Amino acid sequence: MQILHEIQSEYERADALVHLLIDRATGGPENDSDFVALRKHFLDSPHNNLLPAWFRPKRSLNQFWQFIQGKYPSYRERRTFLWEEFDPLLRALETGGVNPADDDMDVVLDAFNADGVRRSWRRVTRRIHDDPEGAITAARELVETVIKHILDGRNVSYNSTRGDLPQLYKLVQKELNLAPADHQEQIFKQILSGCSSVVTGLGAIRNRLGDAHGKGTVAARPLPRHARLATNFAGTMALFLMETSLAKEG
Repeated sequence: MQILHEIQSEYERADALVHLLIDRATGGPENDSDFVALRKHFLDSPHNNLLPAWFRPKRSLNQFWQFIQGKYPSYRERRTFLWEEFDPLLRALETGGVNPADDDMDVVLDAFNADGVRRSWRRVTRRIHDDPEGAITAARELVETVIKHILDGRNVSYNSTRGDLPQLYKLVQKELNLAPADHQEQIFKQILSGCSSVVTGLGAIRNRLGDAHGKGTVAARPLPRHARLATNFAGTMALFLMETSLAKEG
């Protein structure tokens, strides 16, 4: 029970539980006493409905090991599975929220019906605190994934290897009538021009602060607040693009 006294916030307890499972799933040692304490804590908590169904009957790390060993052969698959399975619990417990419109995003993702976009969104939401560099990279990837999904759905060709986000955005601007020049009202011109700046900025901050490129010893390191800023911008843009695309399809 010591771990429950050492960790004060519910989010940190849930995060500790996931890391215990990941450690065991990737060949690490068993820490059964902490696992048992955390499992009981969350089974008894008001958030127990957010626990994965398979997790409930696993009363020890040995039982979990037998389950995960048979389910996925690689460590990478096991890590991805565990983060995604516990994502609803972590998102519910995280203080301050991750994005400006979580509920709206869930509804639109269901309507948009794109598994790749949902996976990108999960990568964004779970990395802010523990991996700000990875969150910034995932934020840029989210917008790119949404844009490519829209372009694919409209049979618009693009250079899939170049990875130039501003150029991709120009293509989706044309398809969705989002270029500032397409509108007469000055306020819409300003807003849509700002959207272009956000997309360009996401590409730039990813190159500067993300984890997609190697870093020198004196490179700047982003903090969670920087990652949250990037992910909030990315989430807002992704939501706007998906809703606009759905509206035009309807």
